[in-house]
Amino acid sequence: MAFYYDEPSHTFSEYLLVPGYSDENCIPQNVSLKTPLVKFKKGEEPAISMNIPMISAIMQSVSNDTMAIALAKEGGISFIYGSQTVENQAAMVKKVKSYKAGFVTSDCNLSPEDTLADVLALKEETGHSTVAITADGTPSGKLMGIVSSRDYRVSRMEASLKVKEFMTPIEKMVTAPEGTSLKEANDIIFEHKLNSLPIVDKNGCLVAFVFRKDYSSHKENPLELLDSHKRYIVGAGINTRDYETRVPALVEAGADVLCIDSSEGFSCWQKNTIQWIRDKYGDKVKVGAGNITRETKGIGRGQASALMDVVEARNKYFKETGIYIPICSDGGIVHDYHITLALAMGCDFCMLGRYFARFDESPTQKMLVNGNYMKEYWGEGSARARNWQRYDLGGAKKLSFVEGVDSYVPYAGPLHDTLQVTLSKIRHTMCNCGALSIPELQSKAKLTLVSSVSIVEGGAHDVVVKNSNTNN
Repeated sequence: MAFYYDEPSHTFSEYLLVPGYSDENCIPQNVSLKTPLVKFKKGEEPAISMNIPMISAIMQSVSNDTMAIALAKEGGISFIYGSQTVENQAAMVKKVKSYKAGFVTSDCNLSPEDTLADVLALKEETGHSTVAITADGTPSGKLMGIVSSRDYRVSRMEASLKVKEFMTPIEKMVTAPEGTSLKEANDIIFEHKLNSLPIVDKNGCLVAFVFRKDYSSHKENPLELLDSHKRYIVGAGINTRDYETRVPALVEAGADVLCIDSSEGFSCWQKNTIQWIRDKYGDKVKVGAGNITRETKGIGRGQASALMDVVEARNKYFKETGIYIPICSDGGIVHDYHITLALAMGCDFCMLGRYFARFDESPTQKMLVNGNYMKEYWGEGSARARNWQRYDLGGAKKLSFVEGVDSYVPYAGPLHDTLQVTLSKIRHTMCNCGALSIPELQSKAKLTLVSSVSIVEGGAHDVVVKNSNTNN
């Protein structure tokens, strides 16, 4: 006979936090959102911690190298999607690990033989006004000059005029050699009153740019997440099929942590994958297992109830062994306050897909749909992604049926702006509970189930809302 749970499973929307006592020290500026990412023993520090409790999902439409760099700047971690070739995924990891804060690889490049029309088209496409002119028009070609908005006037020049006729040539530029530190580069920028400083190698080939405008932005990211070599920390997704080739490639590329991307974490396939990694690497490689989906197959459990069940088991294990296993709450996050609820219930960080898919830094294109800007967003089990490895149960190497959606999400601009609002909400709510850290929140939090009537009354009612965009 089937086993029946006594209570129905619950979602985050069915809970509220009850306010606690806040003293004069309970202000948002004093709140720490630092949280462990990997297991550790009682009395020791985890090998990897995050400065904010948010990671981006292992999805084609969410986590690539661009998102990984942007989120690491904010103190979180991206797990680069694994539903691509081993070589492409490893290359993305390398891009993140080789990225130096403040040193920007040029994404606006033309050759001297291109025209003003090409410059204008590139500016329209990227929104950037500085164009590197290299011999072959590539980001790493021999630097020949630079074009900025002060080098041309559209009203007085023919669109067919070649770049070499109006660019600022290399002979008149200030450059710095490869190996220049960020501090040295910024000193040169301010000394020579430059907007940008090209970094070139010994052969005169372009390596990167340092921009004046980025100086202040780096000061705005005190929580950026770096390894011992001052490189951004990045994760990567793996599956239970090709791990014997994928894992070594990702480790070689510099991935800091791996996550098995699976619709179900409770099977022999995940066990076999983890065991292989442990046998080959011991504890040097950090790896965790994934979650389960419930749509289409009718299997799963309400996220709040599932989280509380796992937290209870984790806490019991910690009490018995002294080993703390961080818990990731993956899914069920609809509103920003759900993140705080999940943390209060005992998770250490949340994995989000839709949330991060909305931003400029996600891999998808911004599109105009019915008069509104949107970004494409599709699940790994959708017909578009066809990530059959994620749903693999040991059968044929194919996606037997669709388990994900292909959709749009409202465009939300750059990650930094909206993320800061979300983190501010979390900090303020923690202060309302009298907590200045996540562990303190978990020890002090009081949660209550709410009725359907109180859920309705908790929102705006009996009024006409002017702007329904509450930013989650």
